[in-house]
Amino acid sequence: MQHDELLELLEFLHDKYNRAEFIESDPISVPHLFTERHDMEVAGLLASTIAWGNRKAIVKSARRMMLYMDHAPADFVRNASPAEPQHLQSYVHRTFNGQDFIDFILCMRHIIEGWGGIGEFFEQNYTQTHSIAEVLSRFRREFFTCNHNPHCEKHISSIDKGAACKRLNMYLRWFVRGDERGVDFGLWRKIPMSTLYLPLDVHTGNMGRALGLLKRKQSDWKATVEITDSLRTFDAADPVRYDFSLFGAGIDGYLK
Repeated sequence: MQHDELLELLEFLHDKYNRAEFIESDPISVPHLFTERHDMEVAGLLASTIAWGNRKAIVKSARRMMLYMDHAPADFVRNASPAEPQHLQSYVHRTFNGQDFIDFILCMRHIIEGWGGIGEFFEQNYTQTHSIAEVLSRFRREFFTCNHNPHCEKHISSIDKGAACKRLNMYLRWFVRGDERGVDFGLWRKIPMSTLYLPLDVHTGNMGRALGLLKRKQSDWKATVEITDSLRTFDAADPVRYDFSLFGAGIDGYLK
């Protein structure tokens, strides 16, 4: 497929899927339940953390997380007494269990107390480094400096070990990207959209290979950089908007 033909396809799919109707069935619907920035950030981190597998199950499980926190996620993270999080022990979503949930609450509290908010951490560290890769590395290290069960570490990928970091990149897309469509939030304005990386998983990787955007066989960080660089040739200012296009190509059966 020629460059202009591929651009036309990517733009068509972007226009089709980057719209309000997309929100309800996607994990991004969970932070959309809230209007206060810190509620949205906490809800978004939890929803993106469990975002693998069936989207309907992800949304259902993430909304259940909000119920466990009395639909006041930021207040719960900041102010829950030592005893209150214990009722989270009954939570489970695939390999993310109740103890992981408790540890994530405590680790988010550590970030919020130290930086003022999760978004503040990302914005301040980007301002210092001008490197999303370095920010992802710093976030994981800082997040797990509080006491936690090692089991929960599997739920935040390590860029230092070469992981694609799909869920963290998706979280960043949600809060950094902003346009007139209103799907992504555009709240973290100190981070340019041009610096974001595609949330690469098996599906977007396979679609990227089928469309000639990605040659690397593994879906790892090197592949994330490669496919994002390819997308920058179509829109250098906002390459990750084509996440909607690759998702849509999968839904519309372009691999069949």
